[in-house]
Amino acid sequence: MLEQQGIQEEQVVPARYRQEFLTIAWEQIHVRSIFPFQYFSIGGSLIPFIEHNDANRALMSSNMQRQAVPLSRSEKCIVGTGLERQTALDSRVSVIAEREGKIISSDSHKILLSSSGKTISIPLVAHRRSNKNTCMHQKPRVPRGKSIKKGQILAEGAATVGGELALGKNVLVAYMPWEGYNFEDAVLISERLVYEDIYTSFHIRKYEIQTDTTSQGSAEKITKQIPHLEEHLLRNLDRNGVVRLGSWVETGDILVGKLTPQIASESSYIAEAGLLRAIFGLEVSTSKETSLKLPIGGRGRVIDVKWIQRDPFDIMVRVYILQKREIKVGDKVAGRHGNKGIISKILPRQDMPYLQDGTPVDMVFNPLGVPSRMNVGQIFESSLGLAGDLLKKHYRIAPFDERYEQEASRKLVFSELYEASKQTKNPWVFEPEYPGKSRIFDGRTGDPFEQPVLIGKSYILKLIHQVDEKIHGRSTGPYSLVTQQPVRGRAKQGDNE
Repeated sequence: MLEQQGIQEEQVVPARYRQEFLTIAWEQIHVRSIFPFQYFSIGGSLIPFIEHNDANRALMSSNMQRQAVPLSRSEKCIVGTGLERQTALDSRVSVIAEREGKIISSDSHKILLSSSGKTISIPLVAHRRSNKNTCMHQKPRVPRGKSIKKGQILAEGAATVGGELALGKNVLVAYMPWEGYNFEDAVLISERLVYEDIYTSFHIRKYEIQTDTTSQGSAEKITKQIPHLEEHLLRNLDRNGVVRLGSWVETGDILVGKLTPQIASESSYIAEAGLLRAIFGLEVSTSKETSLKLPIGGRGRVIDVKWIQRDPFDIMVRVYILQKREIKVGDKVAGRHGNKGIISKILPRQDMPYLQDGTPVDMVFNPLGVPSRMNVGQIFESSLGLAGDLLKKHYRIAPFDERYEQEASRKLVFSELYEASKQTKNPWVFEPEYPGKSRIFDGRTGDPFEQPVLIGKSYILKLIHQVDEKIHGRSTGPYSLVTQQPVRGRAKQGDNE
């Protein structure tokens, strides 16, 4: 029929018209998609092999990428989509040269640039608190005396490396059960991730206190002169009663000393005070200590103190404390395919399963988390990541590469694994009987596991849901009438906690 209308068959393409799918001539189509990224948000566009994932998991992933914590030493992904550079550029967290010139000097606070006979000072963000209490920090990336061009990166942001978005780390993962410690989305990790600061992040907490006027008209006072307190609790305070910059503070330490005046009741008068009141008509005031103390679980370095004084009796003091947090049991981690989990155990590296070349695995995921969730993209990513790690290559794969040929993703992954196996002379990297899998060994006994196991390098993020924020306790409170159990615990965040 098409040939009768004078339209050749290769000019006919599938199209959608009023929610119906048709095959019509190329010229009759008004809106054509240029690139697969057009269909997705930024979060969706950063998921490699998204076409192999269920839509629900892709949605979870794009949500969880917003919850990723900037790490102390970021790393760009081995397997990405190619949009990482543009995302980092558009987020404006990096400092870009607006004109060409030569670097005069650079430090943690500013970069001095000489351009067209003028000296330009470019300020950098240093340890600033974000709304999520994470640490925003820009690190200079240009040495003194270097000539730079317009558009070149001068300083990296908190989660960028080489101008690309870098939210997590490439770690060696294995998909296998391990003594029940990865049951129901739990994740087993190696102590290497703790001791080598792989997943260490910095957080800034803000504590504030305000002076007020009491009902008797007396004003509260910020001071170091607080009676009945042990000297070591006041050791960090300056002469004004506020903690010094750079002090290391622990739970219970006083950050700001404050006294609230109180008029003593008749019954609490001592004899001398009663005489003073009777003879001279003087009111004896006693002061209550109402200092700002560091709450339970808090510890860190004081990096900033701000005074806000509206009038002599209305003063607000804000203290900012920098905390270093290593990854620990109870923290939440996730990949880019909605594969999230809670750390259940941290194993010594000698007990972790190890590869045939002796490398211990960093994380162990449950293989049952893949088939029912239908997020197979994580398997392609981890296998290709292993090949990229061995070949020292980075891959940038746009979504929907299957439109070029059948099984394009699988062919790419297997060909790269084969190449890595050939170049490194490690036959276990690509075994034709079970490609992508390998025989690995139990770290405790040294015996090989019964079945070959899928291993690879996956890009794993540490999320803001950390166990330090989740801890909750109470002394008294409401109880359920039926069970006599406490009701209304701490608010939950999702179903994984």
